[in-house]
Amino acid sequence: MGKFVDRPKYICAMGGAVATLNALPGVVPILHAAAGCGFNISNAINGGGGYVGSGYCGGQSLPSSNVFEREIVFGGEGRLKQQILSTMEIVEADIYFVITGCMVEMIGDDAESVVKSLDKGKRLFAADTGGFRGNSYKGYDIVLSKLFTEYVEANHKKDERLVNLWGVVPVQDVYWKGNLRVLKRLVEGLGYKVNTFFGEDETLENLKNSSKAVLNIVVSDTYGVDAAKTFKEVHGTDYITVDFPIGDHGTTRFIEKVGTALGVSGELINELIEKERRRYYGYLERVVDAYSDFDLQRYAVVVGDVNYTQGITRFLADDLGWLPELVVINDLIKEEQKEIVARKFTDYESGIKPELVFDTDASGVLKHINRHWEENRGSRYYNSMTPAFVIGSSIEKETAQKINAQHLSVMYPVSNRVVLDSICRI
Repeated sequence: MGKFVDRPKYICAMGGAVATLNALPGVVPILHAAAGCGFNISNAINGGGGYVGSGYCGGQSLPSSNVFEREIVFGGEGRLKQQILSTMEIVEADIYFVITGCMVEMIGDDAESVVKSLDKGKRLFAADTGGFRGNSYKGYDIVLSKLFTEYVEANHKKDERLVNLWGVVPVQDVYWKGNLRVLKRLVEGLGYKVNTFFGEDETLENLKNSSKAVLNIVVSDTYGVDAAKTFKEVHGTDYITVDFPIGDHGTTRFIEKVGTALGVSGELINELIEKERRRYYGYLERVVDAYSDFDLQRYAVVVGDVNYTQGITRFLADDLGWLPELVVINDLIKEEQKEIVARKFTDYESGIKPELVFDTDASGVLKHINRHWEENRGSRYYNSMTPAFVIGSSIEKETAQKINAQHLSVMYPVSNRVVLDSICRI
């Protein structure tokens, strides 16, 4: 019997596709799925993403074929065609993108053929995103790969000062918009223009002409890599993967790796690092007195996704001087990916080496904590893990309470506050 996933911190592939499409300007997703899929996905996106809201055409306004028993028995392609035509008549968009759910894929509906029969000249696309294909990260890669293949124009003339950047997954990274703004600013500091597709002031023209870029920067070793491979195969553009940066040490590594890949001079790289350090420590020095006077060093447990756990743990250990004892990654990833990720937790400047655990069961964090710090069973001289801090999602709030630790939710799902800005600041 396979490993179960309890309290998953992601949606299905179609949910990830919806979140990705909603984050693109002027794009309307059309769901070809059973009734209820759109409602549940909307709730998961809004409720877990720090309240994303409906946007241009999301939330409860998502167009959906809402197939029932009749379509399951006789096929739903006719119903899909009807839904596409009515959506295009009622809702104005630059791109209409059909995504499919489990049920219609199981009965063999061919959304691609329906879309081709309604050819509108690079305005109508379709992709198979049934939930059994993977989680929301998979949906992100599927949508990007389809757009890179069919929407991005082939352009053999490169712009030597243009790069593309992705790997920060909308909604799954609840701070995605602000993070993309900061990452874009950092790369611009190296003298380059940057397409992020999902960030502020982005347009579909940026996406359409993204084949002009000389390099694709994927801010993840796991997510967006399949899309990068597709882009390279179709348009010949190479890519690099780089860790998600938080704080001085993480951001310094980001600037150095990106700058080196782009052939930027060491002098310019160092100038940018020093400039950003002055900005960063200008804020951090304001809390130094309080940090020292109140002894704010903490033991830490970090729980969440691949991208954030490595960035946050490095920040805690190397920048903030905390003691991250345990890191639990809840993502469902391949064994070879685990090996790549595990290396990110072994080279801290502080010399700290937290225990790393891969466990898809998000409700089982306490058992891993208890392996380090057993429960106090009335012992007078109990060696407790205090003061402690649990950094993860809203799901970890209960775990933090059980060990008398403070709690901060920064990773999906975040349901206890509205999220508007970024976390990856230097």
